[in-house]
Amino acid sequence: MTTKKAPPVLDVDRTRQRLLALGLGFAAKELDRLLTEAVKETPPPHVFLDGLLSGEIAGREERRIERSLRLSNLPTGPTIANFDFAFQPAVERSRIETLSTSAWVRSAETVLLQGPPGVGKTHLAIGLGIKAREQGFSVQFYRFDELLTQLRRDAALPPSKLRRKKYLSTMLLIIDELGFEPMDRQEASLFFRLVTYRYGRGAILITTNKSVRDWTELLAGDEVLATAILDRLLHHAHVINIKGRSYRLRELEETLGMTK
Repeated sequence: MTTKKAPPVLDVDRTRQRLLALGLGFAAKELDRLLTEAVKETPPPHVFLDGLLSGEIAGREERRIERSLRLSNLPTGPTIANFDFAFQPAVERSRIETLSTSAWVRSAETVLLQGPPGVGKTHLAIGLGIKAREQGFSVQFYRFDELLTQLRRDAALPPSKLRRKKYLSTMLLIIDELGFEPMDRQEASLFFRLVTYRYGRGAILITTNKSVRDWTELLAGDEVLATAILDRLLHHAHVINIKGRSYRLRELEETLGMTK
């Protein structure tokens, strides 16, 4: 009479160390939880293995997105999901949802968000930038004054080095708060060089408190330069005009109302 051998006992610590040695850090972390569930539900081995590997893939993707968001300089907090469309009915949800697919980024197009301060332009810009990052596109976020500082610093660089700069090489360049201060002639020329290089090569998203008819004044009063820049920006553009109440004024009103 033959005696059945007892099934081998799983050495969890050793298995975890082997997963770590293979670079499967998320699988190693989830091992105990998945084993506990397997004891209760007794799934087939292939289902257990699939769950372990799926957790690893999901964890790596989450880490990739977190790392890319840090590198993009995108502020944290604002997303498309937490944008208050009810408060700002001038913003068509369907248009934003279409832009959230990032097809315009793939096609190297422009998004221009126009409106007075406080109406949610920056919130939408950040949210669309996060969507683009989640879909695998490289993104760089600049306040306009920060971008001008960088452009002036790089003004004398040769083309071979200039092309490596993130504001030229990234798939999506977000420029926030253009229009609060007019540019001098050198700054306007540098901005023209930026727009010209990116035209047809990379997408641009700009938030501004100026309508396009006021851009000549913004660009050192140079009508020819303003026309040339707008011609490139608006050739394949999605222009969204936001005319509504200020979120910041609403928050102030709510605060004052609470203190009465």
